[in-house]
Amino acid sequence: MASQENTVSIDKPIVVDATNHIAGRLSSNVAKLLLKGNRVSIVNCDKIMISGTRSNIISEYREFLEINSINHWKHGPKHPRRPDTIMKKMIRGMLPREKTSGKEAHKRLRTYIGSPKEVKPFKKIKFEKAMIKKSSANYTTMANLGRTIGWTE
Repeated sequence: MASQENTVSIDKPIVVDATNHIAGRLSSNVAKLLLKGNRVSIVNCDKIMISGTRSNIISEYREFLEINSINHWKHGPKHPRRPDTIMKKMIRGMLPREKTSGKEAHKRLRTYIGSPKEVKPFKKIKFEKAMIKKSSANYTTMANLGRTIGWTE
C-alpha cells in the first residue's frame, strides 16, 4: 500500500503557492508533507514573509553570515542568499538529520523563484494557518532580505 502512495506522489507533486505565507509556519507544514512521502514544489519563494522588524531580521542574518571556517572562509559553511535556497535550507532544518527518511524527504523538495512552466498546470494549494494575519507592513519579504544581504537577481 505504501509503494502505491509513493508512485502517486511521484506522478503528481503537491505545488504550494507561497505568496503571503509566514516562512516558519510554511516550512513546518511542508516538512510534514515531505515526511509522509509526498513530492512538494514551492513556487513564489521571493514572496514569502518573515515576521519581525526589517532591521532586526537583516541584522540577525548578517550576524549569521559572519560564521565561517577557522582555517579559511572558502571551506564553509556556505550561506544561502537567494530566497529559494534560504527556504530550502530552512525546511532541511525541520527534517530529521540522523535518519535516512529526512535525507530522502529533502530530495523530494523543489523550490522556485516565481512560477516555472513545469508546475503551471498543477493546482496550487495554500496553508490557511500559515498565511499572514496582519497587514503586510509588519513583515519583510524573502526577496527584500535576499537583496539586502547580497542576492543579485
